Amino acid sequence: MARRAVDQELSRERIMEAARHLFITKGYRGISMRSIGQHLGYSHGSLYYHFKEKAELFYAIVVKDFESLTHLCEQVAKRAPAEGLTKTEQLMLEFIKFGLEHPHQYEIMFMLRDEEILAYCRSEQTKCFNMFESIVRSFLQEEKHPMENNPSLPLSMFLGMHGFISYYIQDRLTFEEIKAAAVAHVKILSHGCYRITS
Repeated sequence: MARRAVDQELSRERIMEAARHLFITKGYRGISMRSIGQHLGYSHGSLYYHFKEKAELFYAIVVKDFESLTHLCEQVAKRAPAEGLTKTEQLMLEFIKFGLEHPHQYEIMFMLRDEEILAYCRSEQTKCFNMFESIVRSFLQEEKHPMENNPSLPLSMFLGMHGFISYYIQDRLTFEEIKAAAVAHVKILSHGCYRITS
């Protein structure tokens, strides 16, 4: 009965949200299940009902965040782009928007550097890039992009988006505040590379 009450009050989602914030602000090694419980106002034993250890909790956060990004990219792929944008540019713009609107998630997914947890992130990062590359390649073929057969183009685009997010995320700027710069950036990523070499 008591366990059921704890389950209703302290959901997995609530634990994950608090832990995500603490992982970013204090680092993976800087927190424990006990400190997460204290932050939530519960004993750490309540957390073990949902997660058997800190590593499992961290991995659950990583998987959930990458699933959200994957779903977003798949939805973008199904709809027409905004006026003045190609489908490739729209995809990159939505990726940047995700990073800036969900800074804690993005930092967990791509920016933590603790050796103990890199393995958890690397496999999900690889899956995410493979999904991005697959969608971009199909768009580039549709758009008859001059560099559609360039094997390094999707990676260059991906790294360009990540660099943009990494730069602006530090200032906690909203997407709307830097939207014009984001649009200009994805246009350069999409077109600048072949204009420079042509």
